[in-house]
Amino acid sequence: MAGLTSSTMSNVTLTSCNSDEEAQCRNIELAFHLKLGAIVAILFAGAIGVALPLVGKKLSAFRTDGPYFAVAKAFAAGVILATGFVHMLPDAMEALTDGCLPDYPWKQFPFSGCIAMIAALGTLMIDVIGTEYYERKHAKETASHEWVDVPSLNEAHSDGHIDAEHIHVVGMRAHAVSHTHSHSNGGSCSSIETLHKHEAHTHVHSNPISDDTTAHIRHMVVSQVLELGVVTHSIIIGVSLGVSQSPCTIRPLSAALAFHQFFEGFALGGCNSQAGFKSFSTVAMTMCFTLTTPLGIGMGTGIASGYNSNSPGALIVEGIFDSISAGILIYMALVDLIAADFLSKRMCCNRVLQVLSYVSLFFGAAAMSTLAVWA
Repeated sequence: MAGLTSSTMSNVTLTSCNSDEEAQCRNIELAFHLKLGAIVAILFAGAIGVALPLVGKKLSAFRTDGPYFAVAKAFAAGVILATGFVHMLPDAMEALTDGCLPDYPWKQFPFSGCIAMIAALGTLMIDVIGTEYYERKHAKETASHEWVDVPSLNEAHSDGHIDAEHIHVVGMRAHAVSHTHSHSNGGSCSSIETLHKHEAHTHVHSNPISDDTTAHIRHMVVSQVLELGVVTHSIIIGVSLGVSQSPCTIRPLSAALAFHQFFEGFALGGCNSQAGFKSFSTVAMTMCFTLTTPLGIGMGTGIASGYNSNSPGALIVEGIFDSISAGILIYMALVDLIAADFLSKRMCCNRVLQVLSYVSLFFGAAAMSTLAVWA
């Protein structure tokens, strides 16, 4: 009896691993038409989302330095965070602990969480290396420049000439002997400058890289790293939808992906707009984001007839890529989108904007999390 039971369970497991859809909800023709509709819907949702901050940045409602954009970006950050935590990471855990995989090593270690952690740390390294690269590049471009300040009136002789000994070079800047010390207190809401004179000198202390330049560099790095994370998981979710032959799966997944693509595109478009890339780079990044998921759906549709989503190879690949995507998206949402904006001076000094952004953030996360009930 025990042998019969074991044999029966083994046959059931083998059958479930060899079939990837429930027979009662399998309709190849209807699924194909739904996939075509999903491609169109996701394509337009992503295109509109990423284009709004780029095309509408001259309008007050869509200016990247305006309050409306900050609130909308907080909503998009919540959507991306929920995508990583509620959608990608659980899917990865489910795939890498599936009964169709051997117990060793997949049941012995939480691979999904570990891979997501490694992906997040790897994203941190890319973030830091990218920032340092652009900072060094900017420093090299400005290293050969020297600025000579106009001397004060008490340095000039009556004939209008200035003694050469009255000019000295400090670092990369030339200063007059009589100059002013200007210290900026960046920790307060209003920029406070304290001017003081000593020894008839007026020094202007400044960082090698200005705050505006640093912010610009950060936007450039963030937009490129976010693009990397988006492309990685867009391929996987596109293929996952494309290989499905079940209308019961495709309908809710299409709606969830269209919603997700719109707000993810809005966040990416906002970062690209703030980064100020050249037109070619902006168009290339926009097209890459817009087309990746539809192309993934097309690829999945092409291999659907011979693809078994419950095969060990498919489960491992899906689980690993979902884990990587989860780690990248969680890091980007928490560090480069949420923390960067919510800890900024503009947010800290505007309580109304802060409250609205928090509400928008939680609402975006809740909305995307709710979609996990159906997709």
